[in-house]
Amino acid sequence: MESIDLDKILSDGYAFQIEMNFRAWAKGFRIQEIPIVFTERLNGVSKMSRHIVWEAAWLVWHLEFRKLLGLLH
Repeated sequence: MESIDLDKILSDGYAFQIEMNFRAWAKGFRIQEIPIVFTERLNGVSKMSRHIVWEAAWLVWHLEFRKLLGLLH
């Protein structure tokens, strides 16, 4: 993770996690998901909005395009 220049990160919030995963994957790191169960929120409502979902989907394509152009460092 030290090889990722944090000054080059374009996003924040949930998209930050997506971007960090993409940049780690682009550098050849292995990504593994470790599920977390929030027992206090069994009957709660997710904070995930349509805007957040679209932002994450757009960000992946944006980063891939920058990678293909050699602009992702």
